[in-house]
This record gives sequence, C-alpha cells and structure tokens, in this order.
Amino acid sequence: MDRRTLIASSIATLASAGCATAQTRDPAAGGPPPKGTPSYPAQPAEPYTREELVTTASDYLGVAAEAAGGAIERVFQDNGRPTAYIAGEEAAGAITIGARYGRGLLYMKGKEPVEVFWQGPSVGWDLGGNASRVFTLCYNLQYPEVIFQRFPGVEGAAYLVAGLGVNYLRSDDVTLAPIRAGVGLRLGANVGYLGFSRTRRMLPF
Repeated sequence: MDRRTLIASSIATLASAGCATAQTRDPAAGGPPPKGTPSYPAQPAEPYTREELVTTASDYLGVAAEAAGGAIERVFQDNGRPTAYIAGEEAAGAITIGARYGRGLLYMKGKEPVEVFWQGPSVGWDLGGNASRVFTLCYNLQYPEVIFQRFPGVEGAAYLVAGLGVNYLRSDDVTLAPIRAGVGLRLGANVGYLGFSRTRRMLPF
C-alpha cells in the first residue's frame, strides 16, 4: 500500500469514528446526552385544576371551601393552572426590618413530594410577628430543582381575598403565589424576597 492510499484510508477511518461519537452524544439520535447535561422532563409537567386544589387548600389552611375557592380563583384568573403547589407553615416577625422562615412539601403530579425550606428579609411599615399556614401555587415549574433559588416579590401584587392573604413572587418565568391564612394587613406592609433551600438556614439572606 503506497503512502497516498495509507493517508486516505486513515482520514476515512477518523471521519467514521467522529460521526459515530457525535451520534452517541446526540440525544436526538437516541444516545445518552453529554456528561453533565441537566436532566429535563420529556414532557411539560401536568397542571392542576381548580377543583383539585380547592379541597386540599381548604383542609390544609383550615378555612371554608368558599374562602379557599375565592383566593384560588383570583390566582387562576391572573396566571392559569399551576404545575405544582407547596403546603407548609411559616413564622415571620419585624420591627421595620423583618424576616420570614418556613418549611413545607412541594407536590407535583407523578413525582414524590420534596421537602423545601424558605427564608427571606423584608423592609416596610411593619411591626409585630405572626405564624401561619401557607398554600403556594407554583407556575411554570417543570421540575422540582428549579424551586431552589430566590424569588423577589412582585411590586403591587398583594391583596386579601375572602380573608386570605395572597401575593406574587417571580424569578424568570416561574411565578409563586403564596396564599396565607391569618396574616391580616401585614401582607401589604413590606417588600422583600424568599429564598428556597434544601436545608434550613439561620440567616434570612
């Protein structure tokens, strides 16, 4: 075999090996994704209906179904159907500058519940403390890991519906709508953010 034939044969072999490697790494070709690639769901998360959430929220918050239904209906009008919800408890206190701490379980259809913790600072015309149950509707949350980040409050999005406090938190395209029982007028008296984590944190920042 002469030198030209040998070189041409080597180039053809390398090209064939490169194509095979690319197909192995290409998810569209049926092979595994490259190492370190995040695992995304094959299909969007299945959302909840209003009827599925009203009874659960009513029982958890300890309020009448009409009250829970009114608050959920308001959030549905603004955002549509949520892909997840968090049922939890929290405590908050403030003297102008305050802090909020909570713990709960994140529920998504077809997945095991995930324990989450949250904490965050607040600033405003605020004095006192309270403890409450919280039922948080989560929008555009396609997989549980996305919850572990900071969610700033949406300015002007705080109101009372049937005696329940509702406000909005948003990060990128994910929106959280906590519905709190027994917060009174404290809800609209401060601004801040909530950071969600896998473990409890002492500092709210």
